[in-house]
Amino acid sequence: MNFAGRFRDSLVVEQLDKISLSFLVDDLEIRRGGVAANMCFGLGRLGLRPVLVGSAGEDFADYRSWLERHGVDCGHVRISESKHTARFVCTTDPTGAQIASFYPGAMSEARLIELAPIVEKVGEPFYVLIGADDPDGMLRHTDECRQRGYPFIADPSQQLAFSEGEQIRDLIDGAAILFSNEYESHMIEQKTGWTADEVLARVGTQVTTLGADGVRIRSKDGVDLTLHAATEVTAVEPTGVGDAFRSGFLAGLAWGLGHENAAQVGCVLAAYVVETVGTQEYSFTAEQFLARVEASYGAEAAGAVKPHLSVVR
Repeated sequence: MNFAGRFRDSLVVEQLDKISLSFLVDDLEIRRGGVAANMCFGLGRLGLRPVLVGSAGEDFADYRSWLERHGVDCGHVRISESKHTARFVCTTDPTGAQIASFYPGAMSEARLIELAPIVEKVGEPFYVLIGADDPDGMLRHTDECRQRGYPFIADPSQQLAFSEGEQIRDLIDGAAILFSNEYESHMIEQKTGWTADEVLARVGTQVTTLGADGVRIRSKDGVDLTLHAATEVTAVEPTGVGDAFRSGFLAGLAWGLGHENAAQVGCVLAAYVVETVGTQEYSFTAEQFLARVEASYGAEAAGAVKPHLSVVR
């Protein structure tokens, strides 16, 4: 929602202990979101069949239909009997100041989900990506992956700010891939007490997104590369860009591409998101996607990606 006035004009410093405010907003936009759903949507758009795991409310029905139409397996989403699906509600004034609330709702029941019964039905996972979720659920799923030998990806993102060092160490130790942005990578080092090299020693590959500067990838087996972002991008809104990069990068790995080509796919998919308002409002054809890969990274990169785009939805 957007408020035409300025929040600061409604705040009386001497009366903050008795605050009671109401703002008349100009509009209301309801957007689909959630890091897991955003990533699954991107994977589905690229022709894969990701399995969404999480906890939602009975109000999830319309969202389920949307995701399933775009290739996402929603058969293992746990539906709460008492809580609504998590949501973020935000009002912004013309100065960019925001008043917002996050309702975790059914997300708090993610800790009740066991992965083994899901794997029995869908098959061994290529990866289990453990993103920002109920903290106890994140720890439970990370521990289960270690115990059962499922390769897992650590992507704690928004939960890093609320987590202590020991919890962060538990979430990333042994991960096949660690995702973060550059700020989060420094937060991980600060809170865990590990140096950058010590973090890398505990994960297979560390992927650090750099915003408009692209992405940096380091791995135990000697990969050390920085890739520039896609070119000719008209940025509109950044929400969900990191999720889209992850979708493209993981799609590339699932196709058998190397880290560099996978990152190129991720950067191009991220470009589509930053050019739209909303995290799942973008669309493209295989030809359009391939043309952007070639424009940004050359004919050789496009040639590596082309065989895998025949199933783009």
